Amino acid sequence: MTHSPNILAVGGAHVDRRGQVSGAYVPAASNPGTMREDVGGGVFNALRTAVRRGVSASLLSVRGGDGAGDTVARAIVEAGVADLSVTFLDRTTPSYTALLDREGELIIGFADMALYEAAFPKQMRRAKVREALDAVDAVLCDANLPTTALERLAGLAQGKPIFAVAISPTKVVRLVPILGQIAILFMNRREAATLAGMEREAPIQSLVSGLQKAGLGSGVITSGSEMILGFDKKGSFAINPPAARHVADVTGAGDALAGATVAALLKGLDLRQALREGVAAALLAIESPDAVPKFDASSFAKALALVPQVEEVA
Repeated sequence: MTHSPNILAVGGAHVDRRGQVSGAYVPAASNPGTMREDVGGGVFNALRTAVRRGVSASLLSVRGGDGAGDTVARAIVEAGVADLSVTFLDRTTPSYTALLDREGELIIGFADMALYEAAFPKQMRRAKVREALDAVDAVLCDANLPTTALERLAGLAQGKPIFAVAISPTKVVRLVPILGQIAILFMNRREAATLAGMEREAPIQSLVSGLQKAGLGSGVITSGSEMILGFDKKGSFAINPPAARHVADVTGAGDALAGATVAALLKGLDLRQALREGVAAALLAIESPDAVPKFDASSFAKALALVPQVEEVA
């Protein structure tokens, strides 16, 4: 592919709030800490990382006609992404609030995303969506879309590769009807177990077999700081992620991994080498206080040098 790869992302772009306790977390009590707010969303986070890795992009999301919606719109423009989103003046912009412990690990997340449920199915019927799909090389979506919208999107893609972000164990089941059309699904172990109909503690290869039986041909399974597993028609392989030099915030690490991996795939790398780039981006995300890490070619190359080569899994 000689031109810059072009991707259409469809899914979440909303306000992210992250509160972090400053001491030991005490349930059912007032915990001192700090709160920060920026723009996130699984597909938008992943897309911004992909753009930083050389992909051209457009985004279709939905938002409300409030101040938060204005903030989201500005963030899309600042990211160098063409904004195809729709604003509903009488609705509230979706939001996600995460509470983190002092080590940066998630305690609980709260999603207020009713607008996605109501609006996305109708948006998939717009002629603008078909026109946008005609102009791109691939589609990136997340499970913030209801199943009906995902099915419509898959039908309109007409065979172009669809990359998907699972979002959560509750939402990943929305992808079930289109699993056979997904080129790569990015998920954590809990999400993989939900799709495979197994316990989270099931052996990783059992999870892969369950996912393949469910219709998924290729995927990436993360498990915090533990081994990352990829699988495709060639078999399964693993990457042991390097330890972070310091942990600032784990939020967005999986999205960064997805975005950089997709960018590398669209530039011609196979999944094994592309996933190494994804792991490098995830490392930079963990070490950054921002959900989407800022990096240049030099800092990315240094992170990539820390990522070990893949190991084939029997």
